[in-house]
Amino acid sequence: MWLEILLASVLGFVIYWFVSKDKEETLPLEDGWWGPGVRPTAGEDKSIRPFKVETSDEEINDLHQRIDRVRLTPPLEDSRFHYGFNSNYLKKIISYWRNEFDWRKQVEILNKYPHFKTKIEGLDIHFIHVKPPNLPSGQTPKPLLMVHGWPGSFYEFYKIIPFLTDPKNHGLSDEHVFEVICPSIPGYSFSEASSKKGFNSVATARIFYKLMLRLGFQKFYIQGGDWGALICTNMAQLVPSHIKGLHLNMALILRNFYTLTLPLGRCFGGLFGYTERDMELIYPFKKIFFSLLRESGYLHIQSTKPDTVGCALNDSPVGLAAYILEKFSTWTNSEFRDLEDGGLERKFSLDDLLTGIMLYWTTGTITSSQRFYKENLGQVNKHEMLKVYVPTGFAAFPCELMHLPEKWVKTKYPNLISYSYMPRGGHRPGPQRVWKDGCRD
Repeated sequence: MWLEILLASVLGFVIYWFVSKDKEETLPLEDGWWGPGVRPTAGEDKSIRPFKVETSDEEINDLHQRIDRVRLTPPLEDSRFHYGFNSNYLKKIISYWRNEFDWRKQVEILNKYPHFKTKIEGLDIHFIHVKPPNLPSGQTPKPLLMVHGWPGSFYEFYKIIPFLTDPKNHGLSDEHVFEVICPSIPGYSFSEASSKKGFNSVATARIFYKLMLRLGFQKFYIQGGDWGALICTNMAQLVPSHIKGLHLNMALILRNFYTLTLPLGRCFGGLFGYTERDMELIYPFKKIFFSLLRESGYLHIQSTKPDTVGCALNDSPVGLAAYILEKFSTWTNSEFRDLEDGGLERKFSLDDLLTGIMLYWTTGTITSSQRFYKENLGQVNKHEMLKVYVPTGFAAFPCELMHLPEKWVKTKYPNLISYSYMPRGGHRPGPQRVWKDGCRD
């Protein structure tokens, strides 16, 4: 008992020493060229071009022919989703996809918001730009950049955009009205993939900063989850004076002494600043630890040899669907592994799920999207050591892969002005009200 107290005291002192060494640093902005070949001597075309999602009979017929030729392996008895995507339930997905899913109708839905493209650092960057339809008199909308992750897309924001751009008509106060920009990460859906190695989150952050400047926004708000959380964090590290507020529903806090408190936290949680809710979400840690191991196999593959598995996924729409939708199952709630259907239709419609798949399939971007893991993981990055001092809000979802207590988040984001325990949701939380007041005017 006394030894544990002594260890806790020493650890507390080390943590205090570490977190008290605040030094505001920023990442160098630099520049880059990620297009094919050598950077042209002529200046880059900075025009912003309207874009429209399109399809064709050839595209749909090819998809149907590939689906018709699928070969499935029968699942083990009573395996549910413990071995990955259950092929018995996959048959239902395939049947709906082949016989009922209307891709042309979904393309119309995708086009309900204005799409654009513009060249930045040699890459054609795709984004949607949604302005308020009913802006109150005398009010200026707040520009908000929202960044997706993997295996997501700009489409995941479609259902929350009306609450941000037209809150009054959706039962909310119109005190805060946003003008929303949702870009596609380069190498995802309609944004061109890098032709060169080394394209990481910092390069993406710089490109999205240039995008906002090109749209006429000198200062703006940003929101991100998954890779979007890292990209938005990097933007706040690159150009903090341009970021009025940062909101996250995930954070990568890799170098944090608080993680050393996990073995002692169950006995001395209060000493380390853990709330009762934190304790519920972290412990028993053995369960969380094995859950992380179970759900991170894809991460090792994609951060080492993404092109190998990419060859298979880019050639088989059914394989692609199984690979991606399995993440939408267990990342929404890990207990969905115990269900025959993975709980997918408890949170999502098949139309929405298959639209997300089609954004990877029709653009052939699964391999380039997976390369983002290799470019960001496996090496020491300066941004991992830098804190973020812009006003920050954080939404902690109860079924996230790893819960981050407020104390942990504050070590990376000292100016954390809002930390919310969300009532439901996981890594794929769906549209909920996560933006809080309190950011800079």
